[in-house]
Amino acid sequence: MNINLNVFQTLAAAIIVYYVGVILKRHISFFDKYCIPSPLIGGFVFAVINCILYVSGMWKYTQDKMVGTLFMNMFFASLGYTASLKTGKGIFKTGSTLVIKMGLLVTVLVVLQDVLGVILSKAFGLNPLLGIATGSIPLVGGHGTAGAFGPVLEKVGLDNATTIALASATFGLVSGGMLGGPVGNHLIRKYKLVSDATLEGVKLGNKDEEENKEENLPPGITIDENRFMNAFAHLLLAMGFGTIITAICARVNIVIPNYVGSLFMAALLRNVIDFSGVCKAYQQESSVLGSLALNIFLSLVLMGMRLWQLTYLAVPLMVILLSQTVLMALFAMYLTFPVMGKNYEAAVMAAGNCGFGLGATPNALANMKAITERFGPAPVAFVIIPLVGALLVDIVNTCFIIFFINILK
Repeated sequence: MNINLNVFQTLAAAIIVYYVGVILKRHISFFDKYCIPSPLIGGFVFAVINCILYVSGMWKYTQDKMVGTLFMNMFFASLGYTASLKTGKGIFKTGSTLVIKMGLLVTVLVVLQDVLGVILSKAFGLNPLLGIATGSIPLVGGHGTAGAFGPVLEKVGLDNATTIALASATFGLVSGGMLGGPVGNHLIRKYKLVSDATLEGVKLGNKDEEENKEENLPPGITIDENRFMNAFAHLLLAMGFGTIITAICARVNIVIPNYVGSLFMAALLRNVIDFSGVCKAYQQESSVLGSLALNIFLSLVLMGMRLWQLTYLAVPLMVILLSQTVLMALFAMYLTFPVMGKNYEAAVMAAGNCGFGLGATPNALANMKAITERFGPAPVAFVIIPLVGALLVDIVNTCFIIFFINILK
């Protein structure tokens, strides 16, 4: 039986999957204690059921892909909307130092993953190229890089490289989502860390109430239909014009994801609004819309996983991938956390690093969202991690992949 969901059915399925995760997290203390994201819980349950039905020959499931892209771009546009020069918040407040530090950490992680993969492959008497196919290609790179470099590895001598890399990327997606919450939770509790942004949020709340009085709004009422519509319009404009940025870059052979265009266009729009005064900015409303979009997008990503690809992994591959998971946990706790400041934001970034270090940027965002829902906001982390994950990771990873392939072929 072929199950092919259209856009509306895909959305309905994502909502059901999300609330399955919410219910399970509410009733199973393990998920709540270790900050496992609700979309990951529900999505993984669906992926397991999908795998069983597919392997048994009972059905073949496909879902609409464009709707996921829509909500992903909306979330990143909401992130860009925080980048206000006038208020000194968002991307420009953090400066370049943390971005540079995280970029250097990613470089070290890429090298360590590939070196570990090669060493373990040789220990099992296997082609050392297998270490690259189970290293930074599928883990830091994700499914896209796995699909791109798999055929390249096959051409230089590694049989079934594409299947191995894609299966490893699936393993990384799952393990990256499961690892980040416990790592962040451990660091926060061990060092008794507190979110500085929580106190700032209290001050912002008081300021909003003063603004409400000026606008003759009842105290505590900060969102209404018009404000929500205006925020929604700003995000949609940023998403639309963001595609133009992507197209312009493509013309000069610079490939960037669409969501990066949305992020930067939203930042530009926010600052034009702030300095021109042509209209108001709606930070709270855009944040709510971004949070809703993230929940739906992550549910869709997890629903689309093909767990049966893991059945192709032999014992040596499982040993390598489990070793990579241990490496990522140690790296996040003993390198990412201290280098990024050894504070609450650094703990959240360590959780995010587990996400995109083993899986993808959405994993990182899910990990950080789960942590911040429990312990408080981390605005700096939500700027640094997506920026590094979107702009630096692929560039650095590609350079080292090519370097290692040419050495080992």
